Amino acid sequence: MKAVVASQPGGPEVLRLVERPVPQPGAGEVLVRVAAAGVNRPDIMQRRGAIAVPAGVTDILGLEIAGEIVAVGPGVDGVAVGRQVAALVSGGGYGEYCLAQAGHCLAIPAGMDHVAAAALPEAAFTVWHNLFERGRLAPGERVLIHGGASGIGSLAIQLARAIGATVVATAGGVEKVAFLRELGADIAIDYRSQDFVEVCRGALGEAGVDVVLDIVGGSYIARNFAVMAPGGRHVSIAFMEGAVVPIDLTAVMVKGLTLTSSTMRPKPVEEKTRLARAVERHVWPLVSKGRVRPPVFRTYMLEEATQAHCLMEENGNMGKIILNIY
Repeated sequence: MKAVVASQPGGPEVLRLVERPVPQPGAGEVLVRVAAAGVNRPDIMQRRGAIAVPAGVTDILGLEIAGEIVAVGPGVDGVAVGRQVAALVSGGGYGEYCLAQAGHCLAIPAGMDHVAAAALPEAAFTVWHNLFERGRLAPGERVLIHGGASGIGSLAIQLARAIGATVVATAGGVEKVAFLRELGADIAIDYRSQDFVEVCRGALGEAGVDVVLDIVGGSYIARNFAVMAPGGRHVSIAFMEGAVVPIDLTAVMVKGLTLTSSTMRPKPVEEKTRLARAVERHVWPLVSKGRVRPPVFRTYMLEEATQAHCLMEENGNMGKIILNIY
């Protein structure tokens, strides 16, 4: 089969289209003929050598897929050959075939194509776990979502709105701010020309926000604290400006803030299976009804993975970037 790997740590130019044997499913696994695969920032970090491939995981890039199950391994029940699924995977998505844990697969909603389905798993698992489980976002609360035009941010905005939360979101540039409003953001902030602290204070007064979903880190941490309500929850899912930052614990103490964070890839199989069922119960019905949609910005063919990575590194996307495998 054809697949894409990084020949060495480096820029997008190190990506190579290679031939690999079709993998065979082991216990609890299924083999998926991949129709489409999502492109995500962890793929960029893996390509750069900034994060290591977990032990026992293929070096083929890609953490989310959509396609058809063509074989099942020992001990797999309730998942049949021929089923069309979207799946969160530990690696291997940039290939014509990919192994997935049977418990990490979700049936593609009726009427949804593979490209849209491939845009869902990484964002759905991440947003559900971080915004709703760790961040405990509830109806009527206010949430600040940084990077609102990203794949994760765009889904987070829609899910927060779907439960009745007030959404404040940031992005860079006039076009992306308009995109945030289309997604349902109540307050859309252009971080290039506006100070989100001033905008939040002007719009929300002393109320502040109950939850922050942050991808920036660095200087944003103290600024996030400044607009958080008493009892607020700060959830970090990326650190684009740096992970090591000085923190004034006075604000945490006075406001009674909770700081939390998580990452998806190293979680145990059982925990991802639990999350898959939670996404199936809480997120999938909203997708099936059309209340939440995965915005796809651009698609590339598998052999164009270099261009896909260039686009993501330029922060040029509004929504997901997808590789068409066939």
